[in-house]
Amino acid sequence: MMRHHPVTHLSVNVNKIATLRNTRENGIPDLARLSAIALDAGAHGITVHPRPDQRHIRADDVPALAAVVARFPGAEYNVEGNPFHGLVEHCERTLPTQATLVPDAREALTSNHGWNLAEIRGEELAALEGTIRRLRALGCRVSLFIDPIVELMPLAKRIGADRVELYTEPYGAAFAEGSVAPTVARYAAAAAAAQAQGLGVNAGHDLNLDNLGPFLAQVHPVDEVSIGHALIADALEFGLAATVRRYRGICERGG
Repeated sequence: MMRHHPVTHLSVNVNKIATLRNTRENGIPDLARLSAIALDAGAHGITVHPRPDQRHIRADDVPALAAVVARFPGAEYNVEGNPFHGLVEHCERTLPTQATLVPDAREALTSNHGWNLAEIRGEELAALEGTIRRLRALGCRVSLFIDPIVELMPLAKRIGADRVELYTEPYGAAFAEGSVAPTVARYAAAAAAAQAQGLGVNAGHDLNLDNLGPFLAQVHPVDEVSIGHALIADALEFGLAATVRRYRGICERGG
C-alpha cells in the first residue's frame, strides 16, 4: 500500500535576489515585490539569512519582508542565521514564524556545516540553550541547522529545539556524482531519529529541480525545504512564478 505523508512546504530563500539588487543603488530588483510573486505562485513561505556584513539581506529588509509575508494568510516567515550575530534581535523586531539557528562564521561565503552538538560544552552550550528559550518565548518555532547524524537528534531535543534542518550539501554533491545511495540513507536515518524524538524535520542547501524529488522520495516526512540559489537560478530560465510552481509540484508529489 502506498504511504501518504504530509505535503512538504516550500520556503523560498530570497538572499540571491538581494545579492543582485545590492550591485546597484536603484532598488532593482524589487525584493519585496518578487517575494510576493513567489508567495502568490504557491510558495509556503519566505526565508532570509541576514548576515552582519549585509552582503545580501540588509537589516531593513527583514521587517519589510515580514510585512509582505503577513499579507498572505498561512504563509510562514523563516529568519535564519548565527544566533550570536544579531539573529535574536531581528526576531525580536519581526516575530517570524521560525528562527533557524546556523553556526556560520562571519567570513563564511555560505553555510557549510551544522551544529556539532556533541562537542558544545559549558558557556557556549548555555548560551545556545538560552537563545532557544528567548526565541520560543517570542513565539518562534526554533530549528537547528544540523548535519545528518543520528546521535545528534536527542541532543537537539534536549536543548529545546522544535525542529532540525538537515544540511543537504553533501547529498547534492553525491547526487551530482551519481553515488547517492549511501548518502541519502544517512539522511533517512537522521530524519527518522529526529522524528523519534518528536522533532520536525526541515532540509536545505543545494537542493534543486533534479535532486529534490529523489530526496523527498527517500527521506520522509520532511516538513519544509528552504531553497534559494538553485531556485533563483532556475527563475532566470523559467520565470519566478513558474519556477516556484515546479518546486511546489515536486513537494506535493513527495518525490
